[in-house]
Amino acid sequence: MDKLKQLESFVSVATRGSLTAAAKAEGVAPAIMGRRLDALEERLGVKLLVRTTRRISLTHEGSAFLEDCQRLLADLANAEASVSAGGVKASGHLRITAPAGFGRRHVAPLVPKFRTLHEDVTISLNLSDRVVDLAGEGFDCAVRVGDLPDSSLVSVRMADNRRLCVATPEYLKRHGTPQHPNELMKFDCLTLSSDASQTRGWAFRVPKSDGDEVIHLKPGGPLDCSDGQVLHDWCLSGYGIAWRSTWEVESEIAAGRLAEVLAEFAAPPNGIYAVFPQRKHLPLRVRLWIDFLKHNYSQPEFWTS
Repeated sequence: MDKLKQLESFVSVATRGSLTAAAKAEGVAPAIMGRRLDALEERLGVKLLVRTTRRISLTHEGSAFLEDCQRLLADLANAEASVSAGGVKASGHLRITAPAGFGRRHVAPLVPKFRTLHEDVTISLNLSDRVVDLAGEGFDCAVRVGDLPDSSLVSVRMADNRRLCVATPEYLKRHGTPQHPNELMKFDCLTLSSDASQTRGWAFRVPKSDGDEVIHLKPGGPLDCSDGQVLHDWCLSGYGIAWRSTWEVESEIAAGRLAEVLAEFAAPPNGIYAVFPQRKHLPLRVRLWIDFLKHNYSQPEFWTS
């Protein structure tokens, strides 16, 4: 108990920047807080705080130790809350990451809604199209779309995602509609430029005598771009056929602004996943965030709204 009280006092003083403020918050004398800090530093054999009459600052070791202590105390609070009679109450800081385009549409709007349910949780959202090293960069959870590489990470499949060909009804009226993937070469296809991902091309499932086969084509056209959102906007403007994810175009299809092309040749779906580092005890805030995502993503109206 003394060790825990020392850690709590250290975090309180470090975050408030004052022995007096930390002591006032706990209702004890500043001298008691000082003795706890002295005992902690003596037990660890390292200086955590530089204390002067005017201010308190963290040493390099103190800064690193503060993060560990905050995480440890938050996990302890979550563990107690999860089994207490008062029900589940998450706290602490949640760091999440997601691909930029998907994250803007389908993660960012959910973050403030999640926090209204769990007001003691603070959240940082990172949007990036690079594959983030979760453990190395200190993230609790990532949302990832597509096939996952083998790794030590744990994944939870939350929804299916298909890639499909789409175009505006006006474009198809002017240029016709392809009846087979091989006919795409005759149309204006809006493609990712060569320095972007999707190196294997557009995937289609083609019937064969011995079963379906997934083929990959690299159609061309007068326009390409390294940014998927630009391709999406060009497609909506009627400049050609694009190969996009259902999470990106389902609402436009439902509204009639886009029409699906070659639907019978659509490749099998991949997944939308929540991914997190392997941990024996997952923090409550992370478990609740994953459950919250899964609940929202399981609603068909979420994707078409």
